[in-house]
Amino acid sequence: MSLPVDAASASDSQNEAVSPYALQPVLHEPSAGDQWWRRAVIYQIYPRSFKDSTGSGMGDLAGITAELPRIATLGVDAIWLSPFFPSPQKDAGYDVSDYRGVDPLFGTMDDAKTLISTAKSFGIRIIIDIVPNHCSNEHALFKAALAAEPGSAERAMFHFADGSGEGGNTPPNNWFSLFGGSGWTRVPAADGTPGQYYFHLFDATQPDFNWRNPAVQEEFEKTLRFWLDAGAGGFRIDVAHAMFKKHGMPNWGGAPDGTPRPGFPFAEAPMFGQPELHQVFARWREICEEYPGEPVLCSEANVRPLTRLADWVAPGQMHQSFNFDYLRTLWDRDALAGVIGDSLEAFDTVDAPTTWVLSNHDVSRHATRFGLDGVALDLGDGIGPRDPQPDTTLGLARARAATVFMLGLPGGAYLYQGEELGLGDHTTLEDRYRQDPTFLRSNGERTGRDGCRVPIPWVHDAPAYGFSPTGDTWLPQPGNWAAFSRDLQDDDPASTLNLYRKALALRSELGLGLGSLAFFANPGLPEVLAIRNSDTIIVLNLSGAPVPLPAGDPLLFSDANGAKLAAMGMLGANAAAWLRATDG
Repeated sequence: MSLPVDAASASDSQNEAVSPYALQPVLHEPSAGDQWWRRAVIYQIYPRSFKDSTGSGMGDLAGITAELPRIATLGVDAIWLSPFFPSPQKDAGYDVSDYRGVDPLFGTMDDAKTLISTAKSFGIRIIIDIVPNHCSNEHALFKAALAAEPGSAERAMFHFADGSGEGGNTPPNNWFSLFGGSGWTRVPAADGTPGQYYFHLFDATQPDFNWRNPAVQEEFEKTLRFWLDAGAGGFRIDVAHAMFKKHGMPNWGGAPDGTPRPGFPFAEAPMFGQPELHQVFARWREICEEYPGEPVLCSEANVRPLTRLADWVAPGQMHQSFNFDYLRTLWDRDALAGVIGDSLEAFDTVDAPTTWVLSNHDVSRHATRFGLDGVALDLGDGIGPRDPQPDTTLGLARARAATVFMLGLPGGAYLYQGEELGLGDHTTLEDRYRQDPTFLRSNGERTGRDGCRVPIPWVHDAPAYGFSPTGDTWLPQPGNWAAFSRDLQDDDPASTLNLYRKALALRSELGLGLGSLAFFANPGLPEVLAIRNSDTIIVLNLSGAPVPLPAGDPLLFSDANGAKLAAMGMLGANAAAWLRATDG
């Protein structure tokens, strides 16, 4: 798409003498529907790092339930819980051994039901994280497959295949694991000799299901109903784009993660985005619609381009899909404008909301990323002690501004626990503490995701900053997190926590999630992105100096000098503002 922010013509020059901003035609009309999921703000909780109620050093479900009153003060609509199912924890719970239970690390099934019902009393839905692409090698179905013969019904639940070459010593194809190394692991035959291989897109302890098998589909339909019967408000679908593999699983000369390479576009990656996915999602949508409360389906679908991603949220498919293009975007005005415009145009073709997200458990937190000028981090990687360290002051200022701007966009929004405190990654975490299989399988060549998964701080002068009553933590916390603790931010009107509260309250009051969008042209301000959502003007200053604001009445400012500068009609460096349009 062409960037509307640069679309001012020479005929605007007279107006620009008065104001550098000229409103462009509406790109996105207000939402035709008012369903909760079209404008929802969903707060991700990574259970092991949220709140430990027992002193084990591991966060748990009871800890989340105890903190629901404080979560409710944010004004979110739902909580997405990362997996808490029984698991050997080789990949922090994304290696599931039982989809219909609770790992004792996190509590009991009664704890899960109490969390769901208590959250409902605060008007908050609980969204369960389902992991359908793969399970743990300790899952009963995979154990049965290992014990069965080649060609059996048990092995047909997964991708088992004979090797090629002399003695079958070459894996069935050349696919790699996203965590590094081959995507195939060989198992012994019944007589102890080398036998078949099984495929795993991730760790060797995470065998992929064969979704072309109706028995796999039936198994997961039972799982969805189990949690819907327990009161769940919907599901986040992990690695949704990888569930089906292309018939025959042919060799692939492109990148293991589908990153485009010459001659190998992402759209042709045989392990991603197969069309058969959509019949499964249509069935899941039908199941959700049998239950009250509009349970939601949101896919983690790393699909490009955005026009293809729209297929995932077409009528009868998922309600939402994560917008990874937005998450990947650097601190760059034109790139942000482009992805916003492209996202809205693509999703409007299927009458679906787009989602906006800046941080989650798989990517370096945006307070860290935005402190690294011009550095693009791959999803799944972070910053380690041997890497250039971010400018934390700059990163936090930009993170606050980016969030204020994002919350002014129409559609849904996702927040990651701790970002409301202004947390960045633990960028100096020592190697000896790291647990991410990305780090382990790459022999430390890839830093992995541990830095963004560290337990969050609650009380500035308590053991483990109030995360755990004993001071134990499954990953160590940075030594400078006292200032970010929730207790110090609660009553500080300038804190990041209260900035989030105010922005979320105004977003709801103004109906911005269901609103419209038009860009402002402002070619004389090349590092300023300005939009109008209904009667609210949202401005993001990506430069290092103050800039003039459009005409309007100030509502919210993200920088410390906001009020003083606003009185002068200015917006500070690396800051964002909302204004009430004076003609609205």
